[in-house]
Amino acid sequence: MSIRHGLLALLAAGPRYGARLRTDFETRTGGTWPLNIGQVYTTLGRLERDGMVVQDGVDAAGRALYALTEAGREELRSWYARPVERAGPPRDELAIKLVMAVGADGVDVREVVEAQRRHVARALHDHVRQRAEALSRTPEHPQEMARLLVLEQLVLHAEAEVRWLDHCEARLLRFTREGEPPAGGQPGP
Repeated sequence: MSIRHGLLALLAAGPRYGARLRTDFETRTGGTWPLNIGQVYTTLGRLERDGMVVQDGVDAAGRALYALTEAGREELRSWYARPVERAGPPRDELAIKLVMAVGADGVDVREVVEAQRRHVARALHDHVRQRAEALSRTPEHPQEMARLLVLEQLVLHAEAEVRWLDHCEARLLRFTREGEPPAGGQPGP
């Protein structure tokens, strides 16, 4: 998620100081994307430089408040209106690990797959439990609905990873049993 746009979205509700933005961001994302305060203030500095936010006085405790400018509101409207690009595959550590393990001396790729499957199964179980807890209460605030959406994304991503691992395992079994070459390649030794 774009921290820049996340902060703009939070500021759309009214002026806030940096630590409050950090807390609100983490609350809204269900604690899934923690921020350090340095990221918040660095981003606010860039948004201010770009004319999207301005310092708008101080609160009772003397903390600088930031507010959206019209340019910031326009950028936020534009962000909501455009789809998130899926141009190239992300650098996924698991995918890199598996492709490097294929054919590596002394590495049983199926063991790598199984270790990951156990890890994802534990995470999936935890996400499903948290989602069930969230669903046991009727969401009364936007933050509760936002947390539920994040939990559902985590569940679906974990389920997709398990399916992909199952696919990898089946492909590897066929390869080792039938000597099936990888797409466009030659059978291994």
